[in-house]
Amino acid sequence: MLERERFQIILRMAADLGVVPIGDLVAATGASAATIRRDVAELAASGQIRRVHGGVEALDLMQPHTLATRAFDVSQTLNIHRKRAIARAATDLCVDGESIIINAGTTTFQMVEWLASRRLHILTNSYPMAQELIARSDNRIVLPGGEVYRKQGIIVSPFDDDAIQHYSASKMFMSCASIGPMGLIEGDPLIARAEAKLLRRAQELIVLADHSKFDARGAIAVCPLSRVSKIITDDRAPQAAIDMCSSAGIEVIVVPTVDTNDKAVTAA
Repeated sequence: MLERERFQIILRMAADLGVVPIGDLVAATGASAATIRRDVAELAASGQIRRVHGGVEALDLMQPHTLATRAFDVSQTLNIHRKRAIARAATDLCVDGESIIINAGTTTFQMVEWLASRRLHILTNSYPMAQELIARSDNRIVLPGGEVYRKQGIIVSPFDDDAIQHYSASKMFMSCASIGPMGLIEGDPLIARAEAKLLRRAQELIVLADHSKFDARGAIAVCPLSRVSKIITDDRAPQAAIDMCSSAGIEVIVVPTVDTNDKAVTAA
């Protein structure tokens, strides 16, 4: 993990919890205690946090913090017809009675419409999806512990030892900031870490990605392409991107979209 990624995690944990022990920062970042102490000293020297005995303290406990991704309400409107087509194809891969994981995202959120009539055991870190499925379906819904980031509609915990470690799923459905030769990429270290934790609980990974996800952006690798079983994309996906995924052994499912007039915009 890069230094700036550790800094972001330290600052967000301090903002979330007020006071954070060094041991918790070590667990959240995977870095050594010595490295974390150096990070803490540098952040304290620059006036971003306060050092306390055995840990760190936020300077302003009420200071708002955000994730480095686009807000859910904004992303939800982008490439909507393509996202719906992709989401429907993803739901068709589910078998009633199985346990699945659905990661937060505006494309995965579109699965709600077709999941409403299904009977599944669903773990999701998407707060809007959980709300909709609880209200509109008979699916069993499980939520991980953590803080709700309202703008992105995602529940994120910086800790490894939480309730999802006892969950076992046959499939995980997720999106990402982008897809490239290095694998699935995110732009925020907390989101990348949350996705990596969920991935450990699923046998098969299915990625929902409209054509814009093949534009390079983000800097944090979540997993290599070899971890992906299937990618569902739309009919505007570049042939070079499809060939890249196929060469990595991924089954690429290309779905047509009804509305061909939606703008070629970048989705989050």
